[in-house]
Amino acid sequence: MSSPAALPEPTPTSPGAATPSGWWAVCLCAAWCGTCGIYRPLFDELARAHPDVRFEWVDIEDESDLVGDLDVETFPTLLIADGERALFLGPLLPQAPVLTRLLTSLQAAAPGSAGAGDEAQSVFERVRAGRRA
Repeated sequence: MSSPAALPEPTPTSPGAATPSGWWAVCLCAAWCGTCGIYRPLFDELARAHPDVRFEWVDIEDESDLVGDLDVETFPTLLIADGERALFLGPLLPQAPVLTRLLTSLQAAAPGSAGAGDEAQSVFERVRAGRRA
């Protein structure tokens, strides 16, 4: 039995999957959050294990302009987008396998999937604009 913090094996990307500029996994956290501090190294490992996804860490207090009026009540809160549309916004267990399963399921269902709503879309657009290199 593997520990909840153990990283799953990376899965191959499906044909037509997004490039690094496509899929995004954005973690909305705060520096004072102990859970976020524990989750950060796992999130960074996931970024290395999934080069087809752009991983971004957003401190909701230091980068409040990116978060806007979104009320983040539970940490970590994840925003997943396919590069154009926010597909998921919500709290997620701070375990690498949970995020991996969510990414895999969203990538498999992406064409024609319903978006996560206007608020999630607005946050994604601000993060995407703010993090363009």
